[in-house]
Amino acid sequence: MPVMKRRTGEPKKLNSYGRIQYAALPYRGRTKSELQVMLVTSLGTRRWIIPKGWPKSGMPPHQTAAAEAFEEGGVAGKVTKRPIGAYSYDKLLKNGTNTRCVVRVFALRVVREHKKWPEKHQRRIGWYAPGNAAQQVREPSLRRIIRGFAKRSQKTV
Repeated sequence: MPVMKRRTGEPKKLNSYGRIQYAALPYRGRTKSELQVMLVTSLGTRRWIIPKGWPKSGMPPHQTAAAEAFEEGGVAGKVTKRPIGAYSYDKLLKNGTNTRCVVRVFALRVVREHKKWPEKHQRRIGWYAPGNAAQQVREPSLRRIIRGFAKRSQKTV
């Protein structure tokens, strides 16, 4: 798989579908009726998304997803090592061009909510029942991931 270098030296993996990003689907709750997922607002359009970001050099994908959850939403917890799904979207880059991004999503069971985190004053966070969270996000594939996660979690949360 080709690797593109960013100015910061962090690689962006590129495959036939587009650039790769890793995301966390933070959740909390002990029963089906308590299950909530966390969404954050994007920096540009302020729409509801899940925490995501570019690969970090030397960091496995699931840990990158967990780091993004802390940086963007102030949460920490236990993250799955295998993705629970993937979706794609078109990202507007700083240079004004669009690129297709493929986002691999990892579930993150939140065990701590920090009072301070790097992007606290740049984003809003919201906790939603899975059905409501799915209605808030724009990408249909992400909606399916959230709904599918909720169905599978009914037995394991």
